[in-house]
Amino acid sequence: MTASGRRRGRIVVIGSYNRDIVVRLDRFPAPGETVLAHGLLTAHGGKGSNQAVQAARCGAPVAIVAAIGADEPGATALALWAQEGIDARAVRRVGEPTGTAIIEVDAAGENQIVVVAGANALLDRTLIAEAEAAGIFADAALVLAQLETPIEATLAGFERARTEGARTLLNIAPASKAIPAELFDLADLVVANEGEAATVTGLPAEAGGARLSRALRGRLAGGAAAVVTVGAEGAFLAAPEAPEGLHVPAPRVAVVDTTGAGDAFVGAVAAHLALGAELAGALTAGVVAGSLACGRRGAVPSLPDRAEIAAGLARRDRADSRQAEETRP
Repeated sequence: MTASGRRRGRIVVIGSYNRDIVVRLDRFPAPGETVLAHGLLTAHGGKGSNQAVQAARCGAPVAIVAAIGADEPGATALALWAQEGIDARAVRRVGEPTGTAIIEVDAAGENQIVVVAGANALLDRTLIAEAEAAGIFADAALVLAQLETPIEATLAGFERARTEGARTLLNIAPASKAIPAELFDLADLVVANEGEAATVTGLPAEAGGARLSRALRGRLAGGAAAVVTVGAEGAFLAAPEAPEGLHVPAPRVAVVDTTGAGDAFVGAVAAHLALGAELAGALTAGVVAGSLACGRRGAVPSLPDRAEIAAGLARRDRADSRQAEETRP
């Protein structure tokens, strides 16, 4: 157990796997317009899988509960998880094709994503029950989910987390106004970007991370916390332990591709919490991981490992020390 009474140990990720098809453009097309791409990359993706890989690269033990097709992309997913040391005993191969994501990346590194759920849509309560029977949830420290898979499975997994005494982390991506109140009630920590938080709270995205995080926390149970990520500005926390809110700035980086940056943030936060860090420290590791991911192309190839994040944290500490020295009277 941590000093705050939280259990250390395994992360269980309930989530998606997608085969990513990434096209590089000078700019995004307008409706009805055709533009020429100048690059194509096929890679691993899916928010659940990406976050599981990031958590594993941070040194946390990770298991994934997912549905994939009985096809070549499904086979490559299993190979990826084996390579990353992720427990895939609770992965079901189904009759639908493995999920696919079409990702457009412009010259500034921003992206637009369209997801075809495929097998991900068949992740249901039955699969959660199979994972329970296999002991996947036993002694879990944290159960992590997103919204690329059916909510009924996430509800079942979070209910099981409550039974096991595990923390729950919900990444509301992609966002929906139809997220049931009972899912928010089961979440200990909710993470969203500005657009996702705006969708859920009804505030404009321009309201800013501090205001959006407070509004998002208003949808949660009393002891829960909300985090809103704001790209190059880092992340904002609203939580009982931070009544005035907390801003965690991000390191400055040369942006190559933002694909996977949000998953790097969530996976690193989950890992550091499961390994015993307090929330503020986990968020700091998350913004460093997200920033590092922006410096490389693709989702999984951009996810940093534990040594890279540690080096990034050390650089951040040195920069903070220099700034403190310069501002000291």
